[in-house]
Amino acid sequence: MKRKIITVDREKCDGCGLCLPECPEGALQIIDGKATLVSDLFCDGLGACLGECPRGALSVEEREAEPYDEKAVMEKHIIPKGQNVIKAHLTHLKSHGEDEYYKTAIKTLEEKGVPLPGEEQAPFAFTCPGQQPRTFEQDNSQPSSPGKSQLTQWPVQMKLIHPDNSDFSGADLLISADCVPYAYEDFHNRFLKGRKVITFCPKLDEGIEEYVQKLSLIFARHEIKSVTVLRMQVPCCFGTTRIVEEALKRAEKVMVIREYVISSDGRIL
Repeated sequence: MKRKIITVDREKCDGCGLCLPECPEGALQIIDGKATLVSDLFCDGLGACLGECPRGALSVEEREAEPYDEKAVMEKHIIPKGQNVIKAHLTHLKSHGEDEYYKTAIKTLEEKGVPLPGEEQAPFAFTCPGQQPRTFEQDNSQPSSPGKSQLTQWPVQMKLIHPDNSDFSGADLLISADCVPYAYEDFHNRFLKGRKVITFCPKLDEGIEEYVQKLSLIFARHEIKSVTVLRMQVPCCFGTTRIVEEALKRAEKVMVIREYVISSDGRIL
């Protein structure tokens, strides 16, 4: 099957091993002084190891590979390493919205009689700080100054957002193409204020199907009050609205989408 999987540039890799602790699945090992992908079966392709490489030797490619085997990973590499590694792996799966892998992992733990790790055993070191959900309170009792941020949640990138994030419950949702805040001067006060935001690029981002699925889960699991879509005028940005429409369709939700199109010189068309 064709899927995303880690690849190692052996010319860049110096064998430092910093990537290994971030791959509890056991897909990477140091062999002959180089990081090596030892088995397609153990690589989930989510890229937790990428940010740990100081040489930029790791990347994600899409190629023919054996299907990832969550059950085998749990049995051979995760469970033997103890509760902290189990918790790190479960957190890794949840943060990327990999619900099926997560269910398989839980089922494997139950079959093996291994207790589920408690929340108090979840060290934050195992979760990328950029993916930790945060909520900010904004004082809206006073008129907004031109430079005041109206952002009330983190993360904002679709790739990092988890569909179960409670910020989306009862939210007015703003879905914005990445370029819009750069083109439209009053983005914060005109559009972001009072809304929760999700942003992505429909042209350059990989895994658009994953985005549709994740967004459909957000619509299915939360009571969304309203949906506003911001996209650029350029043709490559048309897909922003289509992704939202498809996600609503899969979630079997009927909602009015308020769409705004921004020109490259910053005007609302």
